[in-house]
Amino acid sequence: MSGVYWSLLLYFSGLGLLGWLASRKVHSAADFFVGGKKLPSWIAALSAQATGESAWLLLGLTGLGALIGVSAYWVAVGEFLGVFVAWFLMAGRFKKQAEQSNALTVTDYLAFRFRQHGTLIRALSAIALTVFSIIYISAEIDAIGAAFEHFLGWNYYAGAISGFLFVALYCVVGGFLAVAWTDTVQGIIMLVGLAGLPVAGLLSVAMPANEIMGVLGAIDPLLTRFWPATDSHLMSLCSVLGLMAVGLGFMGSPQIFSRFIAIRDQNEIRSGRWIALFYTLIVDCAAVSIGILGRVLFTSSADPVEALLGNGAQNILPVTVSSLLPEYLSGFYIAAVLAAIMSTISSLLLLASSSLTWDFYRQLVYINMEDKAATQLSRRLTWVLAFIALALALSVAIVTPGRTVFWFALLGWSGIAAAFCPVVILSLFWKDYSSAGALASMFSGFIMVLLCKLVLQNLDGIGPFMQAVETLPPAFVMALLTGWLVSLLQPDQQVVHIHEPNPRQAEVQDGNQTTD
Repeated sequence: MSGVYWSLLLYFSGLGLLGWLASRKVHSAADFFVGGKKLPSWIAALSAQATGESAWLLLGLTGLGALIGVSAYWVAVGEFLGVFVAWFLMAGRFKKQAEQSNALTVTDYLAFRFRQHGTLIRALSAIALTVFSIIYISAEIDAIGAAFEHFLGWNYYAGAISGFLFVALYCVVGGFLAVAWTDTVQGIIMLVGLAGLPVAGLLSVAMPANEIMGVLGAIDPLLTRFWPATDSHLMSLCSVLGLMAVGLGFMGSPQIFSRFIAIRDQNEIRSGRWIALFYTLIVDCAAVSIGILGRVLFTSSADPVEALLGNGAQNILPVTVSSLLPEYLSGFYIAAVLAAIMSTISSLLLLASSSLTWDFYRQLVYINMEDKAATQLSRRLTWVLAFIALALALSVAIVTPGRTVFWFALLGWSGIAAAFCPVVILSLFWKDYSSAGALASMFSGFIMVLLCKLVLQNLDGIGPFMQAVETLPPAFVMALLTGWLVSLLQPDQQVVHIHEPNPRQAEVQDGNQTTD
């Protein structure tokens, strides 16, 4: 066990060093919130994907592969398409328009693009990001506790609190640059860890792919079906849409698109998109494959899967690692799980605190707030939000012991995506999208996620279909349709030309350049 702890000590020391080095480069609000807009392509791409691929990837998706088999690859299909649209069709347009409006955040861009309701958009953005970021962060904190418990035998609560305190500390100290640098390292660890374990599994199984599928089918024939086998074709379609819907969150979520603001230029986007695309394909397919191989190695047709592998079979990764790899490599895989978790926590903490500080307080309440004061306030709010998320995570662990990381995290991911992605998509591709339409899209997406989760999924008749399709697809469609309809009924009085400078942001950036 000492080798595991030495691996973890090296991992945490490296992240701490990166956080400290990043803190020495924070001289302005632009540095703290978007790293001075100087990120190279590989850091932006790996950081964006590590943020999107959270604990649900290493614990949730591997477990899903073990639980439902081959049909879990629909998640990889959905994410591949979402990342393709985000990087190949949206990133260049968004970067150009964000630069022209001098935006430091996605909310800055939206508030300037839809100036007739810019104040309301800022307020609603702050609410949506704070609520759903806290839910998402709490799911990741929950995963930290589970990781320490299953890998190291720690008490769940001790593990959750210890990991949480560390990631909150380097996020507060180093700001966006610390998050981007550490995300890059964590993304590499996740890539190597996920890509390597299926190789170890195949060597252990020692049989060709067709025989593996035969063994999987003997355990349960449904595990070998790419199209889910359900009571009806409609239910199967809903299940596929629910699995693919994870990819929608890459198409405008602020924690992803903040990297497009921070990336150096358009050339870096063209380089980074290939890194992001292949990274997504490799890690997602590897995660599902780990679950399938683990099911072949450690279960039989007589085994109750969740009783053996935990809720949602999310213990399959710890079981596989401890069974196939030596102790010193086990420490590396614990680091990979923690990397997935911490990259997302740090990004969301910074996103929520910057939204409250910069998008809301600095722009609407205390307009003359200096950069230094804004940075200090954001750091204090980061601690406040972090402890709220910690309290929620521990409360959920006590109240709902049957939860799974995959679906818990998906609620927070869906809420952010439904509130922002339809707005960003329409703002980039439809010139007649109005300020009232944007506000309606954001509000309807926000409310529909809560309505689906708390009401529609519990109704007789449609409830099972809503559970299969999950919350994001209906909320996403509702936001798009609402924005389209309201824009037709209430167009803007005049066209907003995105190339017009944002005076307030221009003054801030001029001040930053003078200071630098």
